[in-house]
Amino acid sequence: MRIINICKRYLHSPTKLVLTFGKKGLFNWVPDPLYLKLLYWSETKKALRLDNPSTYNEKLQWLKLYDRNPEYSNYVDKYNVRSYIKQAIGEEYLIPLIDVYESVEDIEWDKLPEKFVLKCTHGSGSNIICQSKKTLDKQKAIKKLKRWMKKNWYWFGREWPYKDVKPRIICEKFMSDKSDEDLKDYKIFYFHGEPKIIQVDYNRFKGHMRNLYDINWNYINASIEYPTNPEMIIQKPRKIDEMLRLGKILAKDYPHVRIDFYFINDQIYFGEMTFYHGAGLENFSPSEFGEKMGSWIDLKKENNLHT
Repeated sequence: MRIINICKRYLHSPTKLVLTFGKKGLFNWVPDPLYLKLLYWSETKKALRLDNPSTYNEKLQWLKLYDRNPEYSNYVDKYNVRSYIKQAIGEEYLIPLIDVYESVEDIEWDKLPEKFVLKCTHGSGSNIICQSKKTLDKQKAIKKLKRWMKKNWYWFGREWPYKDVKPRIICEKFMSDKSDEDLKDYKIFYFHGEPKIIQVDYNRFKGHMRNLYDINWNYINASIEYPTNPEMIIQKPRKIDEMLRLGKILAKDYPHVRIDFYFINDQIYFGEMTFYHGAGLENFSPSEFGEKMGSWIDLKKENNLHT
């Protein structure tokens, strides 16, 4: 029955095969520009205009191809970036590190605390969140980690900074906020070093929602991929101005980067740096909002990158 359902899904939307084959590495032989055009078409049903990009998503594809700043690889590496954060804004903004492992076999499970988080350093969404060692399915976690450690995130969306990141696993302290059971992270979008949008995701595991705010915490009536709810009141973090300032230090004058922070028990913690939000494939509603965000990336400043 599962195979039949899969076949029906692809018969209904055959373009999804590009995404599936890309994730499995079957398109690794296709050059980046051609693959990105295929992927963009398959996910958005639109032609990718690399010669004259205007939307946010189009410009992210352009930046994948032509903005090859070697610093980015260190910043997307979840272990190496810690050194940059310590040097740039201070060690106090780092979630405490328990250990780092070269392989799954190196993890000493018995020595881990009751609660912890395991993260692969070379990709995204590859986390094991343990709130109780007693209920953790260790064998299932090991199976996931082994699969992730063999994966190279570059090949799916051609986000080149991930290509040569060394696969490792870090173990961080499990963080919780006494005042909020749903731990929120604040994703700040920087354009040429200036913050413009703050994204807050919530209800991730029970109906993912996403609200957008400007830097003065005014609600933006638009959505990126996930539904938004103007009636959902998300309190402005008390230290949002400090977050914006810290992010500006990290963003420097890069064409575009998203800096994520957590605000836990009145303390700011760094989350991650992302250069291609949603791989440049997420849906904007209204579509004009995607055009507006695209206008904030001035590719004329990056002409020297396109050789």
